[in-house]
Amino acid sequence: MRWIFRGLLVIVCLAVITVLGLIGLDRAAQPPKPDIQALIAKAGAYDVRIRRDEWGVPHILGKRDADAAFGLAYAQSEDDFATVQSVVLATRGTLAHRDGAKAAVTDYLVGLLDVWPTVEAGYPKLPADLRVLLEAYADGVNLYAAQHPDAVTPGLLPLSGKDVLAGFVFKQPFFYGLDGELKRLNAPEEAQKAPPKGSNGLAVAPSRTADGFTRLLVNSHQPYTGPVAWYEAVVESGEGWHVAGGFFPGAPFMLHGHNATLGWANTVSKPDLFDAYRLVINPQNKNQYRLDGQWRDFTRHDVKLRIKLWGPIVIPVTKHALRTVQGPVLETKHGLFALRYAGMGEYRQPLQYWRLNKARNLAEWRAGIATHALPSLNYIYADAAGNIGFVHNGQYPNRREGVDWTKILPGDRSDLVWQGYRPVETIPQLWNPRSGYVYNSNNSPFLASDPADNLRSADFPASEGLQTNVTNRALRIQELVGADHAITDQAFRRYKFDIAYSERSSVVAMVRQAIAADPGNDADLKAAQAILRGWDRRTDVNNRAAALASLMAQPILVAQMNGDPVPTPLESLKAAIVTLKQGFGRLDPKWGQVNRIRHGKVDLPIDGAADTYRAVWGIPQKDGTFTADAGDTFIMFVSWDKQGVVHSDSIHQFGSATLDAASPHYADQTPLFATMRTKPVLFTEAQLQGHVKEDYRPGHR
Repeated sequence: MRWIFRGLLVIVCLAVITVLGLIGLDRAAQPPKPDIQALIAKAGAYDVRIRRDEWGVPHILGKRDADAAFGLAYAQSEDDFATVQSVVLATRGTLAHRDGAKAAVTDYLVGLLDVWPTVEAGYPKLPADLRVLLEAYADGVNLYAAQHPDAVTPGLLPLSGKDVLAGFVFKQPFFYGLDGELKRLNAPEEAQKAPPKGSNGLAVAPSRTADGFTRLLVNSHQPYTGPVAWYEAVVESGEGWHVAGGFFPGAPFMLHGHNATLGWANTVSKPDLFDAYRLVINPQNKNQYRLDGQWRDFTRHDVKLRIKLWGPIVIPVTKHALRTVQGPVLETKHGLFALRYAGMGEYRQPLQYWRLNKARNLAEWRAGIATHALPSLNYIYADAAGNIGFVHNGQYPNRREGVDWTKILPGDRSDLVWQGYRPVETIPQLWNPRSGYVYNSNNSPFLASDPADNLRSADFPASEGLQTNVTNRALRIQELVGADHAITDQAFRRYKFDIAYSERSSVVAMVRQAIAADPGNDADLKAAQAILRGWDRRTDVNNRAAALASLMAQPILVAQMNGDPVPTPLESLKAAIVTLKQGFGRLDPKWGQVNRIRHGKVDLPIDGAADTYRAVWGIPQKDGTFTADAGDTFIMFVSWDKQGVVHSDSIHQFGSATLDAASPHYADQTPLFATMRTKPVLFTEAQLQGHVKEDYRPGHR
């Protein structure tokens, strides 16, 4: 027994020594502690006021553009520092050090996709005044963090302009679905669990409105919280930067919204901008791949990860990353695949956003688009001069014709390795159509206006990989705006909050298929079919058939978007029947009993459903209800009158402080949002007068 005890003691001692060694190694690897007083003192170089209105929306006023960027960063940090901090850790590839193994994949991707080599090479090439602005934004975050050290993850400070740039470099390719493509290569048989993506953009010219106004709808669908959730602000500088709209945590530019003379909405597009090449590995040397009949050495570098296990225990992990002439290599249990994708090595995204923010007319805005730095995203444009336009923006690979680029390609042929992108002037776009309106709802670029004005697919090469799909939201705009030749302000808003499905939609087709099935002796199925036969295709909170239809349709739509196995309408309907009987004791509860928007103590019914123009995607709960989680988020209605004067209204699904439950602005906008109402955007000094509830100058007492 004595020897057993001694053996156990030795094991325990070795374990303790190992743990202490890991802790010591991790501490030695940490950067030196920042000089907090120096960070605070640096803020004195900036001159900015932050004024918050009754909704907590920050109105940033700086003498210089850099002052305004500094103030914006400080305000965002006040409202959502946790997300700003997480964005920086993720784009540095150090998130697993704080969050553990669940974040290791993200950290590895940062290394695999060469985010930081791209940043280091590209940052000095950006214009000096833009780098000053990026550094100013970083300094705003640094000031807040220095003042709130208990909220700061060790190793975060100080931020630099390179951290801001890295956020753009890392995130942009994921908007067209690069993350989904990587998951499919790695585990094609597994459900991807990706959140639904969507957005609406609509612009109408004076010729289409009853009052001669130009109107723009900004209606992106983003997650309710997280690194790509919308944050509303109004930013103005003495150097001509004056914008209102949506910002992301960690991003110093208005991403969509308006300035005094023009505005735009973005919607997610999914053209084919990604190619995977199956590699042939040398059986005699696993460090080589075949290309044009010869063996080539992989380019190889190490990705160093630090993964938190428990408490202060962090283990260092080194994984290798390979690269071929095509691009980075993804190693999977199905083989090795080289990747080539739009946005690879791109660093100029902030430059394009900056030019768009500062544009004052159509020519300047289109020059901003011609920067050609964003790999995807649709633009719906409108301005004070009455111009409207649709741009199916993208870095379209310069592929050869006659190849099926939708499939996995052979990795041993250099002739399939495309170089560069098609010229920016060939991007699909539609300007000032005779119909007087343009739109996009994540649908094909060949459906953007009246049929007579639409772009023609025959004018674009198949290798460009353009979308050909149609959504219910696009169909409804055709049916509503397409039939209204004198659109009033009230009608424009009514179209935005439309809660119906088109007779031509996939959801109505699902319902028809489910109704046509033989119910046999299934009394519940027979009753459900009767309810669906009487459905008016609407999803208002009092509707007693919408619950069955929506609970049946959403799982099918999500599976289709994610490439998962798709249940039949009958299978999905039977699952909906079980959910409603267990949760409500009936098959026809009011939709508002089921469909809820919740945040903190706020729990309200909400109209709309998956792929209605008033888009609401819900997460099923154990009690049978849905909790809204995606779809409509930040919404803006923008108009320019006959004199070119801008006016706008907006609404956010929660408020300006979505993570601070103690803030009065945690969910103060939710009651308006749930009932499809808006609040005015206080864009000018005159409009802001009388609405200022807080007024302060960060960095100055």
